[in-house]
Amino acid sequence: MRKLAAIILSSVLVLSLTACSNNRQGETATQAPSSTDAPASTPAAGDNESEESTVTEGTASDGNILIAYFSVPETDGVDTVAGASRVVVDGEVLGNNQYIAQLIQQEAGGDLFRIETVQEYPGSHDPLLEFAYNERAEDARPELATQIENLDSYDVIFLGYPNWNADLPMPLYTFLEEYDFSGKTIIPFTTHGGSGFSRTIQRIQELQPDAIIIEDGLSISRNSVPDAQSDVTEWVAGLNL
Repeated sequence: MRKLAAIILSSVLVLSLTACSNNRQGETATQAPSSTDAPASTPAAGDNESEESTVTEGTASDGNILIAYFSVPETDGVDTVAGASRVVVDGEVLGNNQYIAQLIQQEAGGDLFRIETVQEYPGSHDPLLEFAYNERAEDARPELATQIENLDSYDVIFLGYPNWNADLPMPLYTFLEEYDFSGKTIIPFTTHGGSGFSRTIQRIQELQPDAIIIEDGLSISRNSVPDAQSDVTEWVAGLNL
């Protein structure tokens, strides 16, 4: 009888330890909103990124996919309650487009690539809005600080960006004019403050007329970014990659 009781007690302890381990794993995957974003017709700033200047290889087998994204950090004027434009994952603050890009990588595989410029953008909200507006008025082409060295190895390009002044950010013009995506498939995704894609998909088509542009891109409101995982999963599944 004592031997039987000892066996039962050991089984209960094993089950309890397993349950605790599973609970801790669930806790590391939580996301929480933080910060604010720009109004609908102005730069959707506030994408606070980690230092990621080169291609980051994914762990999935879909090596022909590149997930390129552009964002600018907005470092002050933070309201942690109002419209979120940053999310916190495992204690790390991620920008909107960075977070969506990572979710896409989880679903589709491929590599991450952050589009960066030589010039630094203002970290304050209002100066950033003015700077982006002036860039658009001047039809500027900011010099890029990062390059894709192995573009030929990619067939599918996910392209992410904020909606700035109902247009592509000007670094996206530089990016799309420097590379030839002929024959490749470009899949846009954007985060915004209410304007959706505006005419940015048409702009991409004009800049890359020989590429295959998927018009059914992913448009995520800044307020919905922290809870976007299911939307990303459904959208990627519908692409039939």
